[in-house]
Amino acid sequence: MIFGRSERGKPPVEPVTLKILVAGGFGVGKTTLVGAVSEIRPLRTEELLTEAGRPVDDTSGVEAKSTTTVAMDFGRITLREDLVLYLFGTPGQERFWFMWDELSEGALGAVVLADTRRLEDCFAAVDYFERRAIPFLVGVNCFEDSARYPEDAVRRALDLDDDVPLVLCDARDRESVKEVLVGVVQHALTQAARRRSAVTT
Repeated sequence: MIFGRSERGKPPVEPVTLKILVAGGFGVGKTTLVGAVSEIRPLRTEELLTEAGRPVDDTSGVEAKSTTTVAMDFGRITLREDLVLYLFGTPGQERFWFMWDELSEGALGAVVLADTRRLEDCFAAVDYFERRAIPFLVGVNCFEDSARYPEDAVRRALDLDDDVPLVLCDARDRESVKEVLVGVVQHALTQAARRRSAVTT
């Protein structure tokens, strides 16, 4: 940029900024997902798991996990010159759910990360976004030691509506995460167009 103009002489583009939440159960990969795709150093509010939290923190299936998000993760990714996503990772443990209302304010949509080893852990996130009519996509994080199930089986287990997208992903892989984020933006825009059409007809 040279004095507020691009090198080609075109005026700078003012990007549209969109807020996307990343939710799901404890240890499902939310912090990893935000970190994998963020173009800035992600803000993390992680604390060490302690003996005091052992009675309330179910680490079965994620025994190697030593930290937990206590407030949020924050990252940013530019999908196009005119489109920037701000990512907010929610805390996964029940005792921090009071923060979800604050974080969801103004969100375009959400990604609900799921782990097939602990599928029931994402029920709360699915219910939350359904009740508030916030468009969401379910991303099944494919851990190396997790079983693979047909999409229809996972959809039935989560009792998802037919129009809720469900995709397989790897929260560690930037390109995989970008596809998930593009999917949730497209889904949210489609839902918004449907609502506008319903109002005008």
